[in-house]
Amino acid sequence: MKYIDIDNWKRKEHFDFFYRSDYAQYNICANIDITNFLNFVRDKQISFYYAMIHASTYVANEIVNFRYRIRDGKVVMHDKLNPSFTELNGKDDDLFKLVTVDMKDDIFEFVKYAKEKSQCQRDYFPLNETAGRDDFVYITCIPWISFTHISHTFSLNKNDSVPRISWGKYFSENNRVLLPFSVQVNHALVDGVHVGEYFDKLQKHIDSM
Repeated sequence: MKYIDIDNWKRKEHFDFFYRSDYAQYNICANIDITNFLNFVRDKQISFYYAMIHASTYVANEIVNFRYRIRDGKVVMHDKLNPSFTELNGKDDDLFKLVTVDMKDDIFEFVKYAKEKSQCQRDYFPLNETAGRDDFVYITCIPWISFTHISHTFSLNKNDSVPRISWGKYFSENNRVLLPFSVQVNHALVDGVHVGEYFDKLQKHIDSM
């Protein structure tokens, strides 16, 4: 992690412009094609959810703007982002828990690790694990709805700059399987061109599996 010299930063003017906003968050939703990726996870018999968490976080790490965070008006850049995701606490429990894991480069190692961590966690919100950290991507899944838009709850905190990534229920269209996918970011750090880059890289990444 390192601090950014804002005065000599190429996006200083953009940062200052949007940091003045009361609500600098924006959200973009689009369908991504998971036909090949779904075949991959089924063939390898691994969890689609954990595999998608890995793919989403892997690509976020490739885009520097997704690794910026705001701390009391200053900007830091993380070396690596880690996923913090929601998951139902059990088949007989309709309440979810927030699970935070370290990112692994290997998808199979990550899926095994994330599953074990989730199964062992009993607390819904183990905030002691994440206190003082912002090196996350917040991830959630709404597998019951093929949504066209989604919003997230958060405090009106100008420093809130952790990206929110979400997806819904996948569906078939024209012999392809599509997944509603949402990216929410802070405009002081991330512009539309960067979200577009994220969607493009994510599609290429999951197609390559």
